[in-house]
Amino acid sequence: RRSRRRFTGEPLTLEELSFLLWATQGVSKVIPESAASLRTVPSGGARHPFETYLFVNRVEGLTPGLYRYLPLEHKVYAICQDDWLVEKVDEACYGQYVKDSAVVFIWTTIPYRTEWRYTFLSPKIIALDAGHLCQNLYLASEAIGAGTCAIGAYDQGKMDAVLGVDGEDEFAIYVAPVGRIEAE
Repeated sequence: RRSRRRFTGEPLTLEELSFLLWATQGVSKVIPESAASLRTVPSGGARHPFETYLFVNRVEGLTPGLYRYLPLEHKVYAICQDDWLVEKVDEACYGQYVKDSAVVFIWTTIPYRTEWRYTFLSPKIIALDAGHLCQNLYLASEAIGAGTCAIGAYDQGKMDAVLGVDGEDEFAIYVAPVGRIEAE
């Protein structure tokens, strides 16, 4: 695993994106009696406080734009496909790796999903769980000949605005552009 900051600009396939989504938020089992799900990444108390947004640049079969991942259905939902999005996401990320990437994973957190159960421990649990998400993305990206570089330094207000989240009950917590890399 290593951070990859140079992408070739080649697209990912829809199957590859599907694999990356499964690796980071895929549902392996739903437990109806507890309204919980088991996923491909650990989460304290199976709370899974994250939502996955995707800024798609180059994925075969998808129009460039902003999408939201629906893990229980394993589908993506188109939110916005305006041309100005690439500039807004790039600006929010301070110009870090967005334009050459195939897709940018943007995770938000909904703290209440963890807070109702873990109260004052919630910030720590959410931070640990975010690390699990991104580590799986690193490993899965390498498995398909792609790479990623986690970004924690982004403009919070601008990123939340791009996503249309309120910045309190839901806010961006982690960003990771993914793209093809040169073979070593």
